[in-house]
Amino acid sequence: MQRFSFAGRTCVITGAASGIGAALALDLARRRSVLALVDRDGEGLERVARMARESGAAEVTPYTCDLSDGGDRRDLAAQVLDRHGGADLLINNAGVTLTGTFEQNSMADVDWLLEINLHAVIRTTKAFLPQLLERPGAHVVNISSLFGLIAPPGQVAYATSKYAVRGFTEALRHELAPRGVGVTVVHPGGIRTNIAASARVSGIDPGGEQAAQARRFAEAALTMPPEEAARQIVAAVQARRPRLVITPAARAGDWLARITPTRYWAISEFVTRRRF
Repeated sequence: MQRFSFAGRTCVITGAASGIGAALALDLARRRSVLALVDRDGEGLERVARMARESGAAEVTPYTCDLSDGGDRRDLAAQVLDRHGGADLLINNAGVTLTGTFEQNSMADVDWLLEINLHAVIRTTKAFLPQLLERPGAHVVNISSLFGLIAPPGQVAYATSKYAVRGFTEALRHELAPRGVGVTVVHPGGIRTNIAASARVSGIDPGGEQAAQARRFAEAALTMPPEEAARQIVAAVQARRPRLVITPAARAGDWLARITPTRYWAISEFVTRRRF
């Protein structure tokens, strides 16, 4: 499959107002891409759009959109088609997380997380698929997680969504490869974003020790700058890589789950206790 080129190509990024999404927008802006930036945070989106224009993007259009509302995203796809002629690259990056055990989680919170992390990925891909199939050398990127490779306690809803994104992406790749559309699944480890700090609290005291411990772990574990994650993702798209695992911790988790699929978490806990 031919390498992906970015200049003048229309790139749709969800969750573009901060974190990896914002870093991707600025990286692609420097490559002279046309950007369609999607997020519920209109103010943050406008800030990133302004920075992208200053960084050299061929064109930038922000789309304020709440991916938790259950919409089919055909209206978003129609707007991108009308303004830009169609999408060449779709990056489903938006994601949220949820604190607490499955026993503590309310079903309303689990449904909220699955709507954003999984159903919005599927619906957005479905909405843009006709355009992608019409654009020579188009590409799809879906952001899974380290927790789409291993499944720790306290992350039942999040791991469920990210394992599902992994399966959806791999099956989609096998369908689209014969039609010339590249598909990449990305498994980031500890990227320094706001996802942990902005997690929805479900069943635990947000000012209590359990929540404080989770925040301390996130601060210690989330170390890679989002700009480096974006650089690796863009390189993977350019090279048409089907799979990208980011950070040494994520690669170690992937390896450990392959070697000992029933005991990896006990080993991980032992190593984590020694470190933190």
